[in-house]
Amino acid sequence: MITSSSARLGRRLAAQIAADGGRLTELAERARITKRTASFLVDQLEKAGYVERVPDPNDGRARLVRLSARGREMADFANGVAARVENEWAAHLGVRRMRQLRESLERLREITDPYA
Repeated sequence: MITSSSARLGRRLAAQIAADGGRLTELAERARITKRTASFLVDQLEKAGYVERVPDPNDGRARLVRLSARGREMADFANGVAARVENEWAAHLGVRRMRQLRESLERLREITDPYA
């Protein structure tokens, strides 16, 4: 079962997965989480069908983590929703205020998300 805290970290981790996949250690480093946490999250995401582990074509001993078809669908859907919300807010606020909102939220993230 994916908890809300796992989902938050999972989103951060999933955002680091390139189309052709990535090694667990690289994903953990880019997401700024421990390899152990990344491994746990990848296990959970794999069980839920959002990612898959595949052989690394450049290293027969290594495995890559990549989004599954279900994971790509979920990412496309989430990105579409985010874009619609941003467009709606921009239409209401105007370009200048939307830019100011984005800048303010990014600054607040510095104190609310230690991994930002």
